[in-house]
Amino acid sequence: MRITMAQLNPVVGSIDENVSAIVRTLDKAARDKADLVVFSELIITGYPPKDLLERPAFIDQAEAGLHTIERASQNYSGMGIVLGCPVRTGLQDGKPLYNSAILISEGRVLFKQPKMLLPTYDVFDEARYFTPASENKTFTFKGVKLGLSICEDLWFEPDPWNRRPYACDPIDLLAKKGAALIVNISASPFSIGKEKARHELIRNHTKRHGTPFVFVNQVGGNDSLVFDGRSLYVDEAGQARSVFPTFREDVRTIDTNAGGTEEPYRYEDELETICDALVLGTRDYLRKCGIAKAVIGLSGGIDSAVTAAIAHQAVGADNVVAIAMPSRYSSSASLDDAKALAANLAIKLEVIPITSVMDAYDRALDDVFKNNQRDVTEENIQARIRGNCLMAYSNKFGHLPLSTGNKSELAVGYCTLYGDMSGGLAVISDVPKTLVYKLAELINQKENVIPRRTMQRAPSAELKPDQKDQDVLPPYEILDQILECHIDLHLSHDRIVEKGFDAKTVAWVIDTVRKNEYKRKQAAPGIKVTSKAFGTGRRMPIAARYDA
Repeated sequence: MRITMAQLNPVVGSIDENVSAIVRTLDKAARDKADLVVFSELIITGYPPKDLLERPAFIDQAEAGLHTIERASQNYSGMGIVLGCPVRTGLQDGKPLYNSAILISEGRVLFKQPKMLLPTYDVFDEARYFTPASENKTFTFKGVKLGLSICEDLWFEPDPWNRRPYACDPIDLLAKKGAALIVNISASPFSIGKEKARHELIRNHTKRHGTPFVFVNQVGGNDSLVFDGRSLYVDEAGQARSVFPTFREDVRTIDTNAGGTEEPYRYEDELETICDALVLGTRDYLRKCGIAKAVIGLSGGIDSAVTAAIAHQAVGADNVVAIAMPSRYSSSASLDDAKALAANLAIKLEVIPITSVMDAYDRALDDVFKNNQRDVTEENIQARIRGNCLMAYSNKFGHLPLSTGNKSELAVGYCTLYGDMSGGLAVISDVPKTLVYKLAELINQKENVIPRRTMQRAPSAELKPDQKDQDVLPPYEILDQILECHIDLHLSHDRIVEKGFDAKTVAWVIDTVRKNEYKRKQAAPGIKVTSKAFGTGRRMPIAARYDA
C-alpha cells in the first residue's frame, strides 16, 4: 500500500484554513499515486481545541469541514483519507463527543474509530470533552485490514514517568483482531526525553505484534504546547523505514510493499530540540495570534539575551524591538552588553532611562512611607516601571511583549508581579537557569551574538547596589536540582535530602515554591519543554496549608 503521511501545522479553531491545507495535501497524494493519506489527530479543529468543543456551533463548523473533505474525496478515485475530527456520539449519557479517526473515500465516510484512552494527566483533559470508545474495530481497505488508533491509544505501556493506568491496550486489541497495519494519528506535544520514549514504544508494539506501524504526529506551536512532529513508519520487524523531521511540516509517501534499506533512527540532540521548540513556539504564538512583532526588555543579562536571540530566530530582526531601561543601579556593563547584543542581532534598540520615574515615585510615596526603611518595595517599583514601559510600547505599536524570566526564578518567586512578569508570552519560563546558560552557548556556536561578558557575569536583578541573585538564592546549580526533584519528580523533602542536599536549603526551596503559587497563576503563558511546566499541567492550590 502506498501511504502519504501528512505532518501538518494546523491552527486551532481555524477550520476553513485547516481544511484547505488538507485538500492541498490530497492533490500531492494523488500525484504520488497514494492509496491512503493519513493526517494527525483532530486536524480539522487543530489540537487542543479546549472549551471550543463545548460550543455546538463550533462542532457544526467541524462537521461542515468534514463534509467538505468528503466532497473533495470524490475527485480522488480509490484513495482513502484518514484524519481526526470531533464527532457527536448521539448518546444520551456521557460526554457528547468522540475524538475520532475517520476513514473517507470517494465521497463517503467508510469507518469511524473513536479514541479509547482519554488522557487527563499533565496538560491533557480529554475526559472533560469526550466519551471513550467502547470497543476497537478493524476495517479492511484495499485488501489491507487497518487498525486505527489515536495518540494516547499508543501509550498503554508505562512511560519513563510510570503513568498511564489504563485497563486495556488498544494496540494489542487491534493486533488480536488481525490488523495488518496499525495507524496512529497523534497530537503528541514535545518535552525533553519524549522522543526516545515514543520511538521505543512504537518499536515495541511492532516487534511484539509483527505489525507495521504508521505514526503521524502534528507539528507546530499552540499556546504553551509545541508539537515536534517526528512522524514515523516502522516495519513489522521494528525497523524505521521513514523518519520525519522535527519542528517543521513534511508530507511524504511511503510504500509498505517496497523493500529498500532501513532509515536509521537517530535521536535529535536534546539541547538543540529545546532551542528549536522555543523558536517554533514563539513564532507560532505570534503568527496564530495575528501579531507580527515582539518587544523585549533587554537588561544586559543572560535571560533577556537568550529570549531576544530566540525571538530573532523566530520572527527575524525586523520584527524584534528591544528596550533597555537603565536605573541608577544599572551598571555601565549592562547597558553596553544590551547594546552589543542588539547590534549583533541587528534588532532595533530603544533606551528609556527610568531614574527620573523612580524619583517621581519616591516623591509621591514619601509621606506614606516615611519612617520606613527602603526594602524590596522600592526594588519592585523599578521592575514595575519597566513593565509599564514595555506595556506602553506594546499598546502604542501593537508588539507582543515577551517576558524573560526563567523557570528557576518563577519557581521561587524571584520575579515581580506586574513588573518583569509583564508580557504576552513567557518564552523561557520552563527553562531552568542552568539550562539557560547552555542555550546561550548553543546559540553562540551557531552565530556569536551573545556577549561573553553577559555569560560570565554573576546574575543580578540590579535593583539595589551590588545586588546578586545568590545573595538570597542558593547557587543555581543546587537550586535547579532541588526544583527538578520537587516539581518534576514530586519527591518529598526527606527523599530530596536523601540525595545529598542540605535539609534547610531543601525546606526553604519547597516552602518558597509553595508561597509563590499566586504569582505563577498570574504569569503569562510559557512554552512547555520539560516534563512538568508551570501552567495548565500543574494545578496547585493557592489558599492552602500543606506539607510538601
